[in-house]
Amino acid sequence: MDLAEQVYRATSEFPPEEKFVLSQQLRRAAVSIPSNLAEGRGRRTDRDFSRFVGYAYGSLMEVETQLELARRLGLLLVGHSESVSAAVSETGRMLNALRSELEKTTARRRRRRTS
Repeated sequence: MDLAEQVYRATSEFPPEEKFVLSQQLRRAAVSIPSNLAEGRGRRTDRDFSRFVGYAYGSLMEVETQLELARRLGLLLVGHSESVSAAVSETGRMLNALRSELEKTTARRRRRRTS
């Protein structure tokens, strides 16, 4: 949610001609991250949750790519660039840790069933 909020704040500074192009695409991808986590958690199985964590990670990669384009085009203010980049990195670490933990849990359950 923090990353999505930061993306919204950063894109509010984009010039008018980008408000409905790159800005909207970035916002949708950023909102997709916590939305996929919520949907995956609502599925009630670790396997489904893990799949949706993967979708969230894919959306994070979209955000990262689109932010790089915004930087190259000079659309992203320096202060926003640094804080959003830090949020992207932190979100990536959290998603990787979550996926790893879900995989460990799933593997433990499989071992118990086969024992």
